[in-house]
Amino acid sequence: MTVPLEVETETVLAAVRRALDADHLLPSDRSDQNPTTGPSRESGRTNSSQFPASSLGVADVLKPSARAASVIGQAIHELVASKAGVGISRALAARHKENGVSVAEAHRRLQQAVGRAWASSTVDDRRNMWRRFQAWASGRGLGLNPDVAVLFVVATSVEPQGMLGYSRLLSAVFGHMGVDSKPLKVLASVLRGDGASIPLSQAEGIPRETLISWARRQVPHLRLAAFVAWKTASRWAEVRLLTRPCFVLVSTTEVIIDWGTLPKGRSRNPYCLSKTAVIRGALTEEIAALVRGAGNFSPLTPVTTSQLDGMWAREPRMCRYSAHSIKRGAVDHLVCAKAAGAPFPEHLISRLAKHTTDNVDPTLAQMTVRYTSDVVALARVLRTAEVTEHL
Repeated sequence: MTVPLEVETETVLAAVRRALDADHLLPSDRSDQNPTTGPSRESGRTNSSQFPASSLGVADVLKPSARAASVIGQAIHELVASKAGVGISRALAARHKENGVSVAEAHRRLQQAVGRAWASSTVDDRRNMWRRFQAWASGRGLGLNPDVAVLFVVATSVEPQGMLGYSRLLSAVFGHMGVDSKPLKVLASVLRGDGASIPLSQAEGIPRETLISWARRQVPHLRLAAFVAWKTASRWAEVRLLTRPCFVLVSTTEVIIDWGTLPKGRSRNPYCLSKTAVIRGALTEEIAALVRGAGNFSPLTPVTTSQLDGMWAREPRMCRYSAHSIKRGAVDHLVCAKAAGAPFPEHLISRLAKHTTDNVDPTLAQMTVRYTSDVVALARVLRTAEVTEHL
């Protein structure tokens, strides 16, 4: 399915729905119709039609001509399809060894590396979506390719925002497998044009006084996590993963945090400018006391984002908020402070909220961060203390 980007949204969605209603099913393998199937000469990607209907294992999914060029794709398929250790790995293990490590072991190590590259929640989301797609396609005799994935996404009949999320997720999985996911990208572009990127609802920012009042009634690890999330304008998932070594300096007037490679996203970029935060001003002394009294924690709190949402849903004063309300509330608080005349530069709000990249942050390049070994000095140079003083 190739759709020009300029085609109107309704035309595309109507055409796909008509195909579903009339059972105009896409062939699972069109290699006899298209002489260009196989790895692309330019990109090295495998043509999407090389995924037949069956998905019993890697050897059943990838054609023989694609196997040698799609090792990482195989590992990712094994990860999302939960078929580790089957397929070509078993066949090759009987014939090959290199430096004392079997090819099967090499495949196992590769799959582990792929799994570590994604957060566990990302692996779960992609695995669940892949299983849904696989069940839907196999029940209709369809192949596992991006063309069929487009039909699956539209057939879910969810809101455009949901379809956009599904198309992005499946596009990412196919892309990591080495399969050209252009049909899903076109669908995502069409959905964005229809306003799907505009969220139906967003978390309401929590006021500072409301959060602090709630936190002071909680056990120490929850209180510490809430204070740190507010003072660093962070997502709950980022804060809960902190370990004691991440608090590189703890004093009554200053607490410095180095996330290192812990939070989502920074495992691929440990030198981003948002990897540190300097906490000063209100709550600093209380945070320092809580850190010292917590011992050698790892993680900071066992309470997950969904568990926090559940806790708040049961409290009348908190039920209107979610875990993401902490970060939104902190950012709102800083924007209002700046509008009222606070002297810090505007870009420091984005840096503290971890929204900055090399392209928009006007100060240090990431390469400079890479060359810096003194984390405390670097954190102070990045000046987040100027904004945390207002939180």
